[in-house]
Amino acid sequence: MTVQRPRPDTAPAAGPLPALYLGHGAPPLLDDPLWMDQLSAWARDLPRPASILIVSAHWQTAPMAIGATTTVPLVYDFYGFPQRYYDLEYRAPGAPELATAVKARMPAGEPVLERPTRGLDHGAWVPLMAMYPDANIPVLQLSMPDLDPEHLFEVGKRLAPLRDEGVLIVGSGFMTHGLPFIAEYMMGRPGAPQWSIEFDRWAAEALARGDLDTLFAFREKAPGMPFAHPTVEHFAPLFVTLGAAATPDDAPRTAIEGYFYGLSKRSFEAR
Repeated sequence: MTVQRPRPDTAPAAGPLPALYLGHGAPPLLDDPLWMDQLSAWARDLPRPASILIVSAHWQTAPMAIGATTTVPLVYDFYGFPQRYYDLEYRAPGAPELATAVKARMPAGEPVLERPTRGLDHGAWVPLMAMYPDANIPVLQLSMPDLDPEHLFEVGKRLAPLRDEGVLIVGSGFMTHGLPFIAEYMMGRPGAPQWSIEFDRWAAEALARGDLDTLFAFREKAPGMPFAHPTVEHFAPLFVTLGAAATPDDAPRTAIEGYFYGLSKRSFEAR
C-alpha cells in the first residue's frame, strides 16, 4: 500500500534551502486530512530539494551513523497498529553522494559510522510520505549522537553548508511529546493539557526572540516540564535544525501549529 496525493512539482532550488523542524506523528497522521494538507502545502511552498537529510527522534546512536545509501528500506518501528500501516511503502532513492558529504563535514574526532541496512524509521518516512509522496528525491537519515542541545547545534552548524547544494535538512520530532500524560485526549477530549500549551507558547516565544541560551536550557527553564518531554528525544532534533540555519538567532517561520491528541505539532523553517 502506498499513499499518493498528487500535487504539482515544486520549483528547483535557487539558493540555500531552509532547515526544517517538524512534528512527525505516528502512521495515523496519514489519515488526518488537515495535517496531511498542511505538510503537503508546506512542501509545495519550498524549492524542490536535490536531496533530503533527515534526523529523527527515533534514531540515537554513538558514534553518529548514517543509514542506507542505495536501496532504502523502511523501519516499521511501531506496535499494535492495523496491518495496513505495515504495508505502506516509500521507495525513495538513496543518497550516497550526500553520505560522503556528511562524513566530510565532521571533524576527525567525531567519526560517522555506516549502517547500510538501516532504513528510514517512521519519524522520517511518515512526514516525507505526506510532503513528497512521489518518493523521487534521494533521502539519507543521520542519527543523533546524543541528546545534548549544544552538541546537536554544533552538528547542525557543520551540516549547514549542504543547504547551498540543495540539501533540505530536516529535524523530525514533536514540539511536545508527553505521551504518558495524555490518555484523556487520546480518548477524544478536545484541546490540549495546560503543560502542552505552556511549553508550546514558551518555545514559540524563545524561537521568536532567537534566544538560543534559553532553548538550550529547556530542561530547567521551560514550563510544562517534565510532562511536555518526560524523555527529550523528540525536542532534540530542533537543535540540529537551528544549528543548520544561516542565522540561528533569527526568528524562524512557523509553518504548522495546533495540537494533535493534545500534543503541539508546531513546525517551522529556519533560514
